[in-house]
Amino acid sequence: MANGSFAYKKPDACAFVIFGVTGDLTHRLVLPSLYNLAASNLLPDRFCIVGITRKEASSEKLREDLLKGLRRYATRPVEDEVAKRLLQCVTAIEADPREPESFDQLKMRLEKLEANRETGGNRLFYLATPPSAFAPIAQQLGRVGLLQEDGDGSPWRRLVVEKPFGTDLASAKVLNDKLLKILNEHQIYRIDHYLGKETVQNILVLRFANGMLEPIWNRHHIDHVQITVHEKLSVGTRGSFYDATGALRDMVPNHLFQLLSLVGMEPPARFDAHTVRSEKAEVLAAIQIQSEDEALRNSVRGQYTAGRIGDTDLPDYRSTEDVRPDSATETYAALKLTIDNWRWAGVPFYLRTGKALDQKRTEVAIKFRQAPFAMFTCTPVESLAENYLVIAIEPTQGITLQFNTKVPGPTIRTEGVQMKFNYKDYFKAEPATGYETLIYDCMIGDNMLFQRADSVEAGWKAVQPFIDAWKKAGREGLQTYAAGSEGPEAAAELLIRDGRSWRKPG
Repeated sequence: MANGSFAYKKPDACAFVIFGVTGDLTHRLVLPSLYNLAASNLLPDRFCIVGITRKEASSEKLREDLLKGLRRYATRPVEDEVAKRLLQCVTAIEADPREPESFDQLKMRLEKLEANRETGGNRLFYLATPPSAFAPIAQQLGRVGLLQEDGDGSPWRRLVVEKPFGTDLASAKVLNDKLLKILNEHQIYRIDHYLGKETVQNILVLRFANGMLEPIWNRHHIDHVQITVHEKLSVGTRGSFYDATGALRDMVPNHLFQLLSLVGMEPPARFDAHTVRSEKAEVLAAIQIQSEDEALRNSVRGQYTAGRIGDTDLPDYRSTEDVRPDSATETYAALKLTIDNWRWAGVPFYLRTGKALDQKRTEVAIKFRQAPFAMFTCTPVESLAENYLVIAIEPTQGITLQFNTKVPGPTIRTEGVQMKFNYKDYFKAEPATGYETLIYDCMIGDNMLFQRADSVEAGWKAVQPFIDAWKKAGREGLQTYAAGSEGPEAAAELLIRDGRSWRKPG
């Protein structure tokens, strides 16, 4: 991760405690990220990994299981020496919040391990568990004193919580309230892997390190904003989870709103975690709260039917295992939102996300206002290209500017062209999971890329009318689209009635 002569700060000595160590998230993302940090010499010199299991398991067996997962999911070739050095740090300890006394044993064993490893009492607890376990685990850790900080100079204690952070506004408030009775806000790291992506972080740099953009980043020059997160993957084996969640809850209050907040935030007075997070929370709080009738009018929800993606035939969503045969759960969601502040008044933000679509693509498209046409009376308006600044996040990473230029020849003819910047053309970077930066930031105590309680609640407050309206509507108004298509046709109408159209991703 180091670049040129820049030296990254080594994290403090610490114990990295993983709840859900045998689960999919740990194998796919957490451990490969720790391996990549180890390969880049960005783990603490004095370090230990504690894997919490609900059933008694030997440390050796856990190491073997983690090594097998690492070889399967690593983003780069696994070097035996690096893997050995990392996995030597692993110790298995049994604990289950349903058995409170197990946490007393955990405390005793962890403190003994910390003394042997000389980690200084610094602890990072990572909850790679189902959301229902967040509060019970935190409460037991708090009860036995493992999360307590005693002030300046004392060992730090931090808790990493995965999404989804609540399932609606009420549950998010309850979870925040439970955690904040145990920890201070600065100790809680609500993680969203989207914010670990280089291009997402680059939105801040693009906006605030380039004097040519910020003066036009407002309602006077921007017509609208489109945020797209398209997935080719179907629901697959996650039928039970997805049918209870849906595309709106799964993606909008976290991933898409993180992108919206970076695009829409005011310039921070200082580039520090508190100031940046405050500006992000402000813009989310400024999203206009719609009535249920407005929410129905300004949204489209869809559910995929049988279709084909590439060489794969996909069944109807409702025939997926663990999905109700009469399910009204949306696998596609499109919303029109507005932001009530001076910068964005009158500028719509269009958001869309869905499963089983024709391509995988995540991007933010900034559509600038059209220039007057009076100068080019011989040029049909429809032949002028739209002016877009497109920030591509997945699967490619880069920035594209679309504008008009003159076609060579004796007459004035215009044509749309693009200037493109691709990360891979300028920078050489090892393949990564997207969690490396986030885990590293957790260890050095930089919470800029993590959501605060007020930001989480502001996001849920903005989507709650859509949740409520869709629930009352049931299957009425639920659109269908074939797997492998661009989504429901009604999504286009959301923009057409405003005289606009979706930009085709890619």
